[in-house]
Amino acid sequence: MADKPPHVEILSGAHGFRIDKQTINFVAGNQYLSNVKPDLIFRLNPILDASHTRNRKNSPPDSECFPGTRTKVIENITTWASSSLVLYTKITTTAHIYWLHGFVGSGKSAISLEITRIFQSSGRLLGSFFFLRGAGDRNRMNRFAVTLASQLAAAIPGSAQFIEAAVKAEPGLLTDRVSLGRQLERLVYEPFQAAIRGGLFLKTLFKGAFLIVIDGLDECEDKQGVQEFIDHTFEFFKKHPSIPLRILIASRVEQHIRAHLKSDGVLVGNLDDHPSDDDIESFLKGSFQMAAKRDLIIQAYIQAHGNWPTQSHMSSLIKHIGGSFVLASTIFKFIIQPATEDDLSTPMDRLPLTLEINGLDALYAQTLARSQHYPHFPDIISTIALLYHPLPVVSLADLLGVEAFEVIQVLLNLQAILHVPGCDEEGDVTFCHTSLRDFLTTESRSGPFFVPYSYHLTLSYHCFSSTFERNYRYDSYGRERFNWHRLSFIEGDSYDFVSEVEQFKARQPARTNRLPIPAFLCSVLFYFLSFHGPPVSNPDASLYMLTECAKQFVLAVQCPDDCIGLWLEDRLPYFVPMLEFKTLQFTKHTCDTLQDCLIQLASAAVHPKVLFKRPSSLFRILTITAQVREIIGQPRSTGEQIEFNILNQKYTWRRPESLWRSNDVFNMLEWMVARAQYKWEERKANPCPPLTLSIFYNRKEDATAFSYDVVWPKGI
Repeated sequence: MADKPPHVEILSGAHGFRIDKQTINFVAGNQYLSNVKPDLIFRLNPILDASHTRNRKNSPPDSECFPGTRTKVIENITTWASSSLVLYTKITTTAHIYWLHGFVGSGKSAISLEITRIFQSSGRLLGSFFFLRGAGDRNRMNRFAVTLASQLAAAIPGSAQFIEAAVKAEPGLLTDRVSLGRQLERLVYEPFQAAIRGGLFLKTLFKGAFLIVIDGLDECEDKQGVQEFIDHTFEFFKKHPSIPLRILIASRVEQHIRAHLKSDGVLVGNLDDHPSDDDIESFLKGSFQMAAKRDLIIQAYIQAHGNWPTQSHMSSLIKHIGGSFVLASTIFKFIIQPATEDDLSTPMDRLPLTLEINGLDALYAQTLARSQHYPHFPDIISTIALLYHPLPVVSLADLLGVEAFEVIQVLLNLQAILHVPGCDEEGDVTFCHTSLRDFLTTESRSGPFFVPYSYHLTLSYHCFSSTFERNYRYDSYGRERFNWHRLSFIEGDSYDFVSEVEQFKARQPARTNRLPIPAFLCSVLFYFLSFHGPPVSNPDASLYMLTECAKQFVLAVQCPDDCIGLWLEDRLPYFVPMLEFKTLQFTKHTCDTLQDCLIQLASAAVHPKVLFKRPSSLFRILTITAQVREIIGQPRSTGEQIEFNILNQKYTWRRPESLWRSNDVFNMLEWMVARAQYKWEERKANPCPPLTLSIFYNRKEDATAFSYDVVWPKGI
């Protein structure tokens, strides 16, 4: 057995990667990952919880084959992967790829896990990757290749030198500027080829090929990356038909996967072709027997009434389950879950109830109904469904601004469908199966429990607000994922932007322990306007963002809240925007609306809770028009000295040290009003015609520019 690996901590100031709450004691093949040079591991930055050796309670899927089940499927896969390499020729028809597919809950992940264990024990497991939707980078391809490369280096130590050489020769391999195909070629396939030349290759002729196991490929949201991976792998095997490497892929049947795996070079295994009733019966009998040993109520019932469940019960359950392992597991957990103050039923009471529940969706709905009356239930469930990555109970509570016991109160009744850790501060709250997320985010299935994609706006608020809390940490989820939730809201195409913002305003209760809603809306609308907002084809949305930003600024500074001073004066995190160019029609009505807001803002600046530190603001706003008229008749050199920069053709906002203050919004609005009035005075037009306001973010200069005079080409 290998020595225990040393504890390795990430420097708090490190950037560009995250390894959450983990020490590097990951096992790949028969080697600890720490046996590989630490420098290489940190440069590769693998996803440690994507492997079969992860803590499945914290990093689902938490499924494994019940002893003695799925034997035929497992035998088929191991026979394929172990077929003699001596038979390989350049015209071989032996498939290098095995695609195992089946419906939701048919046991694909459990089979994948069992296969990894079998091949790890024989020293032939090259690596594994378990995709999972809603689990951070585990639902993307951006760290797929580096994760496999790190496992390769541990499984075949001789490959590490070739991986290091590739990284040294091409530093860009570790960035998203290099294609996935190139990463796989240089970090996985070529180092494997180089390492097995000679004696190791001769050994594989008799032991069998090495295996990579990829589970849940349908859980990867990067569909283009999935297709690139499949296509590139096909090309690689065509060029190297005798390479001793096999790849097992387990997934649902999704069109973007089916279309690319439909090939003679793929062996297809359909779980529908393997009846699972006998396996499910074995699972249920064994599970109920173990439950009876722990549950005094079940023991007492059996002593009084005889065997439970009866054979009639078992037959009815198996027929009702219909071959779905996830339904079997969920029904079992639902039956044996402990009684609560709200539900005093016993397992014997619940068993016949499950036979009346029509499928997994109905079971999910009935289970969720047990907690829906508790405070914060919708927020807690919606947050768990849409988080970038799972969080512990305490972190969920901090993010939502509620007490940890309130989160636990909701979750205790849901342990049939959620993994709830025993410790509030460690261990993440996760779904027992990803089908629950699918259920919650599909309105036609979940009904009153539906979690709309637009809830990302609410999560943006909680992330933003949490950065003003006393217990705020620099590496908190709120700071790290505000921008992701903000962009996720913007990129949703199934709802109207303006309508959703208005609904968000209407449904948010007054919060005494959170940043006032108007401050958040002012900031986030400013982000949307200046950086990355709704499609530029929606001019009404851009105009709405401009005026609503000003109105929310007025409401924010009128809030008697200590956080407002911090919001106005402290530098806030700046998040990398998208390259953006947009225009909107700036009318006289819009100008009047903004000027009215500015006057109200300047008046509010004398409030002791609002630290503008600009006593001349009211005077300056009230005298804009007079200054504009004076400037018209003066030489340009004099006008350029005016504080408002009214004669400047554009207002450019650069962020020192990538940070900004909320007062920058005030400055931007001042310039917009003053410059528009100047333009109208200059043209001497009555009525004032609409002006085209162009907004352009310049990534090179890290600045956003506003102008009524310059229309930048869209190609910039």
